[in-house]
Amino acid sequence: MKILIVSQYFWPENFKINDLALDLVNRGYDVEVLTGKPNYPQGKFYAGYSFFSHSRDVYNGIKINRVPLCTRRNGTGLQLAFNFISFAFFSCLYILFHRKKYDISLTYAISPITQVYAALLHKKIHKSKTFLWVQDLWPESVTSASKLDNKVIIKLLSKMVKHIYNSSDRILVQSKSFISSITERGIDEKKIDYIPNWAEDLFIDNTAINKNRYKYLIPNGFIIMFAGNIGEAQDFESIIKAAEKTKYRTDIKWIILGDGRKREWVEDKIKHLNLQDTVKLLGRYPLEDMPDFFIHADVMLLTLKDEEIFSKTIPSKLQTYMAFGKPVIGMLNGVGLNIISEADCGYIGAASDYNKLAENVILAYNDQSSDALLRKGKNGKAFYAENFSKAIIIDHLIAIFQKSL
Repeated sequence: MKILIVSQYFWPENFKINDLALDLVNRGYDVEVLTGKPNYPQGKFYAGYSFFSHSRDVYNGIKINRVPLCTRRNGTGLQLAFNFISFAFFSCLYILFHRKKYDISLTYAISPITQVYAALLHKKIHKSKTFLWVQDLWPESVTSASKLDNKVIIKLLSKMVKHIYNSSDRILVQSKSFISSITERGIDEKKIDYIPNWAEDLFIDNTAINKNRYKYLIPNGFIIMFAGNIGEAQDFESIIKAAEKTKYRTDIKWIILGDGRKREWVEDKIKHLNLQDTVKLLGRYPLEDMPDFFIHADVMLLTLKDEEIFSKTIPSKLQTYMAFGKPVIGMLNGVGLNIISEADCGYIGAASDYNKLAENVILAYNDQSSDALLRKGKNGKAFYAENFSKAIIIDHLIAIFQKSL
C-alpha cells in the first residue's frame, strides 16, 4: 500500500502526524509526505530552510517532499491567509507536475483544511482514496480564532467545507464531539470514523529519562508545568491571573515550556505583576526532551479558552500527560474536562475560571501530604492504556484503509 500524507506541518515541526508516519513506515508501508517549509510556531523558516531551499528530506526512512509557502510571520489574519493559500497552491502544483501514484492519501487536517486540495487533486487524477483526519473543525476554528463575523465569508467557508467533506472518501475525527458538527452539514455519519490522538512512545517508556539533564532549570518547590503553544487558545490571561492569586505561596512554581505568538505578552505580564519568582518561561525544546522536563512536574496544566469549538476538542497534550502518569489540572470545557473527570486523573474547573484554577492549584499542593497525586497520575495512565493506545488506534486506522481498497 502506497500512502501519501498531506500535512502543511511536519518534522522538524512537532505534530502528531510525525509519529503516525513513522509508525506506518516501521510497519512496512511505503509512505511519502507532502508538506511545506518548516516555520511553525515562530513564523519564520527554520535554519537551513527558505522559500527556495531544497525540497526533499528524509526523516527516519520517511520521504518528505517540501513545497514553498509564505511564512506565518506574526500570525495576523492576512499573513495566515497567505500562508494557507500558498501551501494549497504549491502543493497542488506538486501533484500536477510529479504525477506519482499513491493508493491512499491521508490529510492531517489541523488548520487550514484547505491543505486537503492537493489530496483531492490526486484523487481526481489517479483515482486514489482520500482520507481527511479532522483535528480542527472549520469554519468554527476560523471564526473563533479571528472573531470573524462576516456572514458572507462564513457562508462561503461553510460551502467550501461541505464540498471538502463530500469529496473525501472517509472522514476521521479526533473527538466524537466533532461528529454532530459534520453531520449537520449533510454528511452521512456512516462515512465518519473516530480516530483519536495518542501519546508518542517516549512518554510511555520512562527508562530513557535523564532526570539531571534540565534539573538546573527547575526551581525548588511545587511544580505546575505547562507544555505547548503559547497562544490565544490557551487562555494565558487566566493562567497569569491564577498565578497572581497563588504568588503568596512562594514555593508554588508555574513552569511554562514552549513558544508562540503570546509569549511576549506573557513575559511583559510576568514583569508587570512581579511574578518573576513564581512564573518561569523556559522556552521551546524538542519533543524528545519533554520527558526530561515532565519528570520534575508535580502536576501538568491543561487550558483552553471558553469557546464552543474548544469544548468539542480533545487537546492532544491530555493524552500525553495521562500516558506519562502525571495528574492534570484542567481549566477547560467539554470533552477534555469530561475525560479528566471520568478518569479521575486530576482537578477540574471551567474554561477561563481562574479563581477555580488557583483553588485547584492549592488543593493539589495540599495533596502532596497524601497519596492523592500519585493515585491520580496512575488513574490517568490506566485510562490512557484502555482508551488511547497507539497500537490499537493505528491498527484500526489501517483496517479502515484496507477496507477502502
